[in-house]
Amino acid sequence: MNNFLERLNKLRFFIIWDGEKRAEFLKKKKILRGIGENCLFQTRNFPMDPKCLLIHNNVTIAAKVNFVTHDAIRHVLVNKYNKPYSMNLGCIEIMDNVFIGLGAIIMPNVRINENVIIAAGSVVTKDVPPNSVVAGVPARVIGTFDDLNKKREMLSKKQKDCDKNVLIENLWMDFFKEREG
Repeated sequence: MNNFLERLNKLRFFIIWDGEKRAEFLKKKKILRGIGENCLFQTRNFPMDPKCLLIHNNVTIAAKVNFVTHDAIRHVLVNKYNKPYSMNLGCIEIMDNVFIGLGAIIMPNVRINENVIIAAGSVVTKDVPPNSVVAGVPARVIGTFDDLNKKREMLSKKQKDCDKNVLIENLWMDFFKEREG
């Protein structure tokens, strides 16, 4: 029965279109170890061991993010050496004010500290220090959260009352200027 409910919850999770509603579903059903307030869970990649994932407040998880809480190497070792091996299982904790970009992979036994941006496509293999921006494979610090915030504030001021069509046209003009040299 428990296995049936788990599968049903996975199906219900997958068909929820809105990332905020998906986060609320995870919280309401107590599927993860925990999930805080103001979270957005855009990815449809359901963690294999959801109780190994703890998410704090104000966390945004983009589409196609993968949380790896264990590996399957033990199957190869069991078959090769014909003896038992345990699963390499680990937890993932995401602190407050974190954005995880499209397609990032978060490996087991990782804590992502507060005020962190993880760039799209990054592979996080170790703890991420607070107030940092990380990118790459493996992910490494490339900047600070505060610097990124300043850049975004300037961009917001620049685009404040701009009509979206005018904004897009200006973006294209800037794009072409940069390439002309």
